[in-house]
Amino acid sequence: MTTPTSGPVPPEALRTLPTPELGILLLQHLATGTPDIVFQNVRASGRVAWKGEADLSTLVERLADAWTWLESRALIGVSSRQSEPFRQLTKEGRELATDPEALQKLEAAERLAGPLHPALSGHVRTNFHLGEYETACFAAMKAVEVAVRDASGLDNSVLGTKLMRAAFQPAGGKPAGPLTDQGAEGGEQEAMSNLFAGAIGAFKNPASHRTVHFDDPVEAAEIVQLADLLLRLVERARKRTTLQNTG
Repeated sequence: MTTPTSGPVPPEALRTLPTPELGILLLQHLATGTPDIVFQNVRASGRVAWKGEADLSTLVERLADAWTWLESRALIGVSSRQSEPFRQLTKEGRELATDPEALQKLEAAERLAGPLHPALSGHVRTNFHLGEYETACFAAMKAVEVAVRDASGLDNSVLGTKLMRAAFQPAGGKPAGPLTDQGAEGGEQEAMSNLFAGAIGAFKNPASHRTVHFDDPVEAAEIVQLADLLLRLVERARKRTTLQNTG
């Protein structure tokens, strides 16, 4: 990401970049100045730097967009030392100002901002926000494995993909797995078995045997989201099985 060199944010960046990227550029600029900041002063410095630009008013509008984006993400907040209208970088803002992956981390955090399955909302979310992506992803898929075993009643000796295949065994020619939707068409049953086995095989099993590096926080967030979906599907299967057994 380019560091601002002309005014709070370079004019060409204001013309071409989306608001989140502008926000990070402005954050980097603010981190190099005084701790107490006022938008009017930032705007004034921009007007001086861009005085000869034909689209000055548009540049100032985009600067305001970037400032608003920073406030909405709590990367700048009210000053603890000054009264209104002073602002300061928040703790997260100061950390992200020097982080080359700032935007990716923000996007990843936003993906997990909503409610997660209770099995994920504690240590998985905590590890993720600490940047321990490998641990968070492994723990999320481990939670799926535990939930499948608990809902299916299968023995503890059945692990990983074998557990998924046994729990969601399609009914065609064999006894159906305890979590298989026997009202579903055979291809759907096979797809559900593949979904669970594939997720565990791809994202849980490798981390059980070797160090797996998750360099992309957005990818890690999506793995946690996948685990969230799988856990909700297990809950649905559990309820369906309970109704079948009591019906």
